[in-house]
Amino acid sequence: MASSQPVNNKSLLSVQELAKKPMLAIPHRFVQPYHESTVLSVAFSLPIVDMKNLIMGESKELELEKLDSICKTLGIFQVVNHGVNSLVVEKLKYEIQEFYKLPVEDKLKYKLKPGDVEGYGQTQVQSEDHKADWGDRFYMITNPIHRRKPYLLPELPASLRDTLESYLSELQNLAMTLFGLIAEALNIDKREIEEMFVDGMQSVRMTYYPPCPQPELVMGLTPHSDATGITILLQVNGVEGLQVKKDGVWIPIKFLPDSFVVNVGDILEIFSNGMYSSIEHRAMVNAVKERISLAMFFNPKFEAEVGPATSILNPQNPPLFRRVNMENYFKEYFSRKLNGKSFLEHMKLNNSASHTI
Repeated sequence: MASSQPVNNKSLLSVQELAKKPMLAIPHRFVQPYHESTVLSVAFSLPIVDMKNLIMGESKELELEKLDSICKTLGIFQVVNHGVNSLVVEKLKYEIQEFYKLPVEDKLKYKLKPGDVEGYGQTQVQSEDHKADWGDRFYMITNPIHRRKPYLLPELPASLRDTLESYLSELQNLAMTLFGLIAEALNIDKREIEEMFVDGMQSVRMTYYPPCPQPELVMGLTPHSDATGITILLQVNGVEGLQVKKDGVWIPIKFLPDSFVVNVGDILEIFSNGMYSSIEHRAMVNAVKERISLAMFFNPKFEAEVGPATSILNPQNPPLFRRVNMENYFKEYFSRKLNGKSFLEHMKLNNSASHTI
C-alpha cells in the first residue's frame, strides 16, 4: 500500500525530505522483499588495534600478528591511538550535521547527475527489482586532485570544505601507515603496496539515514563488500546501525568513542590472493533518530592494475584472481547493483561467468 500523502519532486530526490512527512505506509520503492532474520540480539564490539603499539610499542610483533589474524578471519576492526587530530574530527562531525540541516534546495546544488555516481541524493536504482536504500548519500572522488568534480567539494560551504580537507590529509597518513603495516603482516615488499596505493584513488561518502517509522521494512545500505583496499568509517552522531555478516549471521556493531572502524575491501582480498577477507556489511535504520556516517575509501591509482601481489605468488600459491586496470575495475563495480560479495566472485579466475573487464 502506497502512502496517501503526495510526494513532491524534492521528496523523490531526498529521503530526508520524504521522512519529514507523515506517512500511512512506506513507499513501495523502499520496501525490501525480505530481511535475513538471523541477527544477533546483542551488539558486538569489534577487535581493537592499537596504532601506538603497532608502530613503536614493545608488543609490536604481537600486535602485528593480531592485525594479520583479524584481516584473515573477520576483515574489520577498530583503531585507537590513531594519531588523527581530535579537534579536526569533532569539527568535521559538527560541520556534516550542519550540512544536513541546510534547506533541501541548498543540498540539491550538488545532486547526482544522470549516469554519474558522484553527488548528493539517493543511490540510483539499477533495475526495477532493485529497492532504494533509506538514506541520502553524498559521494565524491577526492584524490587525485585533478579528478575532483569542480561543482562538488570545491563548492561546499567554506567551513565544511576546509575541515574536510584537513580530515582527508589526516586520514591519508593513517591509511598509508596501515598499508605499510599490512605489507609487513603479509610479509611482502612494502614498495609493492606503496606503488599501488600512495596517491591512489580516494573518495568519501557522507550518508544520512533518516528515522523510519517501520525500520524493519527498509534497508539503510544494501548488503555489500567494499570495492576498496581499505575503508575507514567515522560515526558522526553516535547512532549505531552498522551490521556485518559472519558465518551467515548478521552482527550489530558497537563503536568505541574516538575510534575509527577499518574494514578490508575486495581489492585487499585480491591483492593478498585471498589470504585476507573483505567483510560483507549493511546499514540498518532507527525508528526515532537519524544516523550519520562518513566513510573514506582508499584504492589503487587509476593507472594501476588490480591483482594479487606478485611477491606472494609461486607454484604453491597460484593467482586466484584476474588482473584488471583500476579505472575499468571502478567503472565495472559501479555499473552493477550491490549484492553481497558477488563482484569479488566475478573477479575470481575459476568463475566461469567472469569475463575480461
